[in-house]
Amino acid sequence: MEKKVISCEFNIDTACVEVKFADGSVIAIDCTLVEAEVARNIYESSELEWLVYNAPVDYVNLLLHGGVREYLRNVTEYHPFEN
Repeated sequence: MEKKVISCEFNIDTACVEVKFADGSVIAIDCTLVEAEVARNIYESSELEWLVYNAPVDYVNLLLHGGVREYLRNVTEYHPFEN
């Protein structure tokens, strides 16, 4: 049975997304650990950071239901440094 997210918020002091579910349960997701596990470069890290700040519910749903790597493949833009 899938748990329904009713709210979530990024806590900058703990670097965690705090998630509340419809059944009353609560979890905290450590974004630093997620980034270390999933992001392969600074561009993907940047995309994850944007998502957690601007769309934390989407961030949580990607983590809980899969699709983070696919999301990053679809949205990450790579801009190499020029000399």
